Amino acid sequence: MRIGQGIDVHRFSDDADRELHLGLIRIDRERGLAGHSDADVATHALIDALLGAANLGDIGRHFPDHDPQYSGIASRTMLVATLGRVAQVGFRPVSADVTIIAEKPRLAEFMPVMSEELTDVMGCVVSVKATTTEGLGAIGHGEGIAASAIVLLEESS
Repeated sequence: MRIGQGIDVHRFSDDADRELHLGLIRIDRERGLAGHSDADVATHALIDALLGAANLGDIGRHFPDHDPQYSGIASRTMLVATLGRVAQVGFRPVSADVTIIAEKPRLAEFMPVMSEELTDVMGCVVSVKATTTEGLGAIGHGEGIAASAIVLLEESS
């Protein structure tokens, strides 16, 4: 068995038309996060956790933000590709836990759907929860959103 941890942070975009994606779902009526891809911090943290547990580096190695082919790429596509790479080195996910850190938007109503979507793609239970920083720091001042993830892999049989 292997354990991996991932962390991602993105600031809110200045583009009022940018969509907000978290945990593979779109959050309507909210300004999106700045990034080369869809900037889904929850899924990106999960991808980094998977890559770390499989000793495959980090998200930037596999999906570099300077490569135009990844401009606007959906995090679902990135997650599926990552699971393929993890399988190639002989592992599969057993369990995952994601924490989204944000002052806004309030995410309670969206967390069950995020969990369902991530669970469906991962093939194992993915717990999703959210917290705030109680107004402290850049996240607390509403400048962006962060996420942390941990994943457990086991050898494929």
